[in-house]
Amino acid sequence: MSIRRQSRDRAATPAGRELTVPPLRALPWPVVTHSREMAVGERFPPHVHAWHQLAFATDGVLQVTAANARHVITPQQALWVPGGTLHHTRALSAAAFRNLYVGGDIAAGMPTQCTVLEVSALLRALIIELDGIRADDDPGYYASLCAVIATQLQRQPRHARHLPWPQDARLQRWCQALYDHPDDDRDMSAWATQLGASARTLARRFERETGMTVRGWRTRLRLLRAMEWLVQGRSPTVIAHNLGYASASAFNYMFRVEMGVSPLQWRRSR
Repeated sequence: MSIRRQSRDRAATPAGRELTVPPLRALPWPVVTHSREMAVGERFPPHVHAWHQLAFATDGVLQVTAANARHVITPQQALWVPGGTLHHTRALSAAAFRNLYVGGDIAAGMPTQCTVLEVSALLRALIIELDGIRADDDPGYYASLCAVIATQLQRQPRHARHLPWPQDARLQRWCQALYDHPDDDRDMSAWATQLGASARTLARRFERETGMTVRGWRTRLRLLRAMEWLVQGRSPTVIAHNLGYASASAFNYMFRVEMGVSPLQWRRSR
């Protein structure tokens, strides 16, 4: 596929079908798994739980939108979603969804806001083990797994790599336009007339609502979109072009600064 054709198609991800949220009214155990295989593009609609959630996939990549931020979650990471948070999840690639529902009684010490967690090999193994057994067959063992998982959740390193989304409707339109076309290099001054406010006013509001500068936000956007496209198999050269970089080396430098490895090294590790 040519770079030009991929450039036209870069924002096109299969829409997929909407999945049904499990109709739970209460958790029968302190930790409950919800697992399923998700095809690329499949998604859960926006919804809220009374309990906490750990959005995780043992394989594949998820995009979780929660609390006005978008998160790209690889198998080495998970997103902690506190109870009462409106969120929805979409598979950016075929994914082995291994979600945890966590009761409030054992979530003491966990973040009160959406937080990206590293997932250790031990926690991954515990989640798989919990998902593979029936609680009624061995209640004592199941309860012990719940307790160890609760302890491990608190021990996972936490990260702040996410893409905050502003509340202002004008800025939301701008953010969505850049998300769809991250190679659009027009600055805020060029967008001001179209958005109906001065560039200075928009920039101030943007920083107040997202906690990031426009420049920092655009770098974070390009990083997350690069992660999405890397797992879809696109080459770094094509991704650099689609993100608006003048060269693949400039894109590789940004990615290495942010992630500590090259784009291809990052993809191979996943």
